[in-house]
Amino acid sequence: MPSTAAGPAVVPYVIQRVGEEAAPDNLVIRRSAPGRSRLHYLDEDPRDRDPRGVLFARVGWNPLGVDGMPTGEPQWKFMHPHRQMMTMQTLRCQVCAQPARTKAGFIFLAGPRDENPTQTEILTNQPPVCARHVRTVAVLCPHMEKQPMVFLAQSAPLYGVSGVLYGRLVRGGLHVVARPDIAVPYGNPDLATFLASQVVRRLSSFRVLDLGELLEELGTAA
Repeated sequence: MPSTAAGPAVVPYVIQRVGEEAAPDNLVIRRSAPGRSRLHYLDEDPRDRDPRGVLFARVGWNPLGVDGMPTGEPQWKFMHPHRQMMTMQTLRCQVCAQPARTKAGFIFLAGPRDENPTQTEILTNQPPVCARHVRTVAVLCPHMEKQPMVFLAQSAPLYGVSGVLYGRLVRGGLHVVARPDIAVPYGNPDLATFLASQVVRRLSSFRVLDLGELLEELGTAA
């Protein structure tokens, strides 16, 4: 793919940039109803929660460039929590943030050994990819090894979130109770004191393809 001396010419929208640092920790757990508590920011804004009311980790935003994309050097190992949330909630492309639906369905990518292709359901934290940027992601993401496993999905409902669970200390203040290895589903009572960093979708109606098969199918569907 095209590149410059400074690196790839395309940086996916969801990638966190240098300068987009985590906000100061000002979390508190407050009683929301008899016997119930909820995690809050002291200076909370409605935009701090996803549409289902789950609190999300705060990370700064760099200015946008003339192309409408975030500026700054990419931190390839990290997805910006709110940009990941936005693209997953609205099923937009992780590269360009435009609608990701294709005539063949929604395209979700994984590394060639990331998932068991015989499973009937797949949980993914990777936002979808539009037809235009399939090759881009395959080349940019090292774990794709330029031969991603492709899930062409007709159904990809929201499942839950990943992040950390907080609790109160006896002497006051908060502490991390757990860092679940798996996503916590929406509706789980633990989400009341959970700080999310990524949205997860469940692929339940999909076909598994390789990159060549996908490109051929997209050409047929065009």
